[in-house]
Amino acid sequence: MTAGELHVEALWRRRIPSVEEQTPVSEGLHETSYQELPELTKDDRNWAMFCHLAGLLGFPVPLLGHVLGPFVVWMLNRDQHPFVDDQGKEAVNFQISMVIYFIASCCTIIGIPIAILLWFVNVVMCIIAAVRAADGEAYRYPLTIRFIK
Repeated sequence: MTAGELHVEALWRRRIPSVEEQTPVSEGLHETSYQELPELTKDDRNWAMFCHLAGLLGFPVPLLGHVLGPFVVWMLNRDQHPFVDDQGKEAVNFQISMVIYFIASCCTIIGIPIAILLWFVNVVMCIIAAVRAADGEAYRYPLTIRFIK
């Protein structure tokens, strides 16, 4: 399997590629080297998991807690590993999107049932993302607006 195929396969599985799977980066006409990512440790996976679970802090502190929890965890640990940075951005983007959806649902006639549905979706998606991050898989939330890239 070529390096390009390995990169596409890693993107398809939505996780950080291992050292053997990383795509070569051309540095000159004849030289090729691999981008080196630090190995994903249990601490890195745990911090990525906490980024997702911090979104549940919005239940004791409505609206702001959903965004501030993941944002604080991400800002404190984003330089630790690219995986933590990626999952922190994803968690913050999802929570910002959920706040926007919640505010929009309150402006409609059937806002209460939609708001309740959004609450359940938020809880379930945060738990799924946390479990995937704990396993070392990069999780992408559905219907998320990517404000932070």
